Amino acid sequence: MSERLGAEFIGTFWLVLGGCGSAVLAATFPEVGIGLLGVSFAFGLTVLTAAYALGPISGGHFNPAVTMGLVAAGRFDAEDAIPYMVAQVLGAICGAGMLYFIASGSPSFDLAKGLAQNGYGDASPGKFPLAQGFLTEMVMTFMFLMVILGATAKKAQANFAPIAIGLALTLIHLISIPVTNTSVNPARSTGPAVIVGGVAMQQLWMFWVAPMLGAILAGLANRWREGEWAPRPVRRLGHD
Repeated sequence: MSERLGAEFIGTFWLVLGGCGSAVLAATFPEVGIGLLGVSFAFGLTVLTAAYALGPISGGHFNPAVTMGLVAAGRFDAEDAIPYMVAQVLGAICGAGMLYFIASGSPSFDLAKGLAQNGYGDASPGKFPLAQGFLTEMVMTFMFLMVILGATAKKAQANFAPIAIGLALTLIHLISIPVTNTSVNPARSTGPAVIVGGVAMQQLWMFWVAPMLGAILAGLANRWREGEWAPRPVRRLGHD
């Protein structure tokens, strides 16, 4: 278990540092900014690379919503869910802390501008209200889990699963960055919110409730899709 929790910690750390770091450090960097497209690919690439590197150890969740969705689908033991989520949140907070330390070295850095935290209403990049933000996060997480569950099914090619999952996360960011700055991951939302505080912490509840609800619905939908309701052994990325 210690190895599995360590892998979840490192993977989530990498996701926040790589994904949020691309938004904070490189999105609008003078003349060579990577923009929304680059940030979207950065998030997808963090999951893809971490899944190949760490998935065989822990299953490659790096996201409390993924863990919850796998429990709902009967793919993961419920008793292990809380330790996984704790490791993921701690990894995300450390990733955000590392990003803050790096970014603060720039003379132009201003924490008031944030660390790519999520938000709705005035905190949304496109000023989208709570209802639209909630629905977006729920639906995007639902589809993310459907891709994960399908890509890691018994009949799927397991070695290609991280590619499908990484591309799915890229697509999700391309759609929803303007709405909520894209979470679909409560840990990813928690890390920057803890460092930034203020509105980010006040709105954090939504980025736990909506993704978790979407993930649970996806897990139940996958049971119906596969015609199985009995729990099955965990299948880790990269393993038969």
